[in-house]
Amino acid sequence: MTRSKIELFNLDSEEGGMFRQLADGMTTTIFPGENAMLSVVRIDPNAMGEMHKHPEEQWGVMLSGSATRYQDDEEFQISKGDIWRTPPNALHTMKAGPDGAVVLDIFSPVRKEYLSPGVGFSATN
Repeated sequence: MTRSKIELFNLDSEEGGMFRQLADGMTTTIFPGENAMLSVVRIDPNAMGEMHKHPEEQWGVMLSGSATRYQDDEEFQISKGDIWRTPPNALHTMKAGPDGAVVLDIFSPVRKEYLSPGVGFSATN
């Protein structure tokens, strides 16, 4: 029987992940797997990303801070502990609250444009 490789990472460390500048005041560290991908997004106070979409399903978890979430034609408030789903191809972005935000995004399948270093959200804005 073949043993699996232990892969252990920490939310507060970029070690083992891939850094990406998403927008001014918004960065992520990406941890890709075979069928899913984690992205730890750090957003400066009041910083906002650009509206974008992608074919992958996305789940988000607010780890700290707060934000306003924009998804298609809706806007809603998110605070620590909230979990939300972004269906494939839904237009979305977020603006951090006055204390900033840290978000854990989960993508399935893996976002191919996030498998290499780069800047921005996606090729399908």
